[in-house]
Amino acid sequence: SDWSSDVSSDEESVGQAEDVDMALSTLPIKPTCHKFPQSLKWKFSGLTLWFELEEFNNDLSKAIHSLAVTHNVEKIPQSHMTAIYGMNHLSKHDAIAKLRQIPSLFPRGWPKFGKPVGVVQDLAVAGRPGQVCSIAWAELTLASNSHHEEALDKIYALFYPEEDMRPERTRPWKPHNSVAYDNPETSALSLEEVIKCVARFPTLLAKERRVQAISLWDTNGTMGEWQCLDRVRFW
Repeated sequence: SDWSSDVSSDEESVGQAEDVDMALSTLPIKPTCHKFPQSLKWKFSGLTLWFELEEFNNDLSKAIHSLAVTHNVEKIPQSHMTAIYGMNHLSKHDAIAKLRQIPSLFPRGWPKFGKPVGVVQDLAVAGRPGQVCSIAWAELTLASNSHHEEALDKIYALFYPEEDMRPERTRPWKPHNSVAYDNPETSALSLEEVIKCVARFPTLLAKERRVQAISLWDTNGTMGEWQCLDRVRFW
């Protein structure tokens, strides 16, 4: 009788496992490519300052293009790391004038960044700590050090000379170079595809990088409406 009850128990386990497999097989599989081209819907605001990292055989730009094609999403117009987002207190003319002062603040260039410390694919929701928009994104995560923190403070002081009007920034700074954006409600971005892309361009994780330029963008509206207003180069 013990033997028969064991057999019965085994059969029930197999049956339960088959039920689970059947249930899992009916779950929708998240597509990694949109059927139709997707434009980013979120409407951004203000003027934004970007750091543009040096590239090795255009590796960052190639990764951005590759992921846009892979997922059928709108391509990020320029590889960048955001320094200050959404400035509404300056006219375009005044912001450009301040941008052009930056090289004199850093005669030896912006402090160099080490190799990326991570690859991330995630969702942001406007209103959460440190999140100013609702968006799905993929990034190369970098690390900041005391030199970067001090340099970024100089940038904030330049663009917000009145200390009581200066926005409080997150410390430590968490620099990241985004490589793909998508709408969060229907995002097709997948960490697997991002890692595959990074593997195709091994210099993405293998190289330290200098900041080759800082650019000022009008980021009012959707990503398709963004415009580069000016750029200063360090070499």
